[in-house]
Amino acid sequence: MQTPCVPHFRLFVVLLKLVTDFKNPEIEPLSRTQILVVMGVTAVILLVVAKIWQKLGAIALIPIQFTANAFLWGIGIAVGITIASSIVYRLWPAYRRSADMYLKLIIKPLLWPDLIWLGLLPGLSEELLFRGVMLPALGLNLTAVIISSLLFGVLHLSGVGQWSYVVWATVVGLVLGYSALVTGNLLIPIIAHVITNLVSSSLWKASQSPVGEQ
Repeated sequence: MQTPCVPHFRLFVVLLKLVTDFKNPEIEPLSRTQILVVMGVTAVILLVVAKIWQKLGAIALIPIQFTANAFLWGIGIAVGITIASSIVYRLWPAYRRSADMYLKLIIKPLLWPDLIWLGLLPGLSEELLFRGVMLPALGLNLTAVIISSLLFGVLHLSGVGQWSYVVWATVVGLVLGYSALVTGNLLIPIIAHVITNLVSSSLWKASQSPVGEQ
């Protein structure tokens, strides 16, 4: 069975703790409605922060250029991240435990069509903020990629025991940030992020579904 990689939606898990019992270190099972609402709210918050930062700082957003090469690069990066994450999942027990806990928490209650939103909303909002606005605000250079990736990783921390995912999210942030830096096209990390989320969540949900279940 194909082992899953983990969609990069940890940021909204922090908000899930706020709408549940944040005093409890273990997050209680959530409903489909709770997950969809908090996922949407988180995406809106990130988009608002990005737009305010862009306006106040007079920041020129990294452009989104719809080209065939951009789609090919985005798909290729997504495939690479998915394969690498599957390897890390197999070889790193701490990451595997963290991944399994959140995959069960987030994906299990969702229906198959919901996975489209799980791919689109975090992918679009996080890329606009962390790559589209933050990179040019920090200087649009390798240092900016490193700093934005570290912040991307830290903001995916949802518990003291989840440090392994912070490490992996930082690595993924480096890949996505560097792709935006060298190509000057925000569409590439957006496509890579969305596809990675969608594929990884679909693989995990398929692995949990009984044979013959739609």
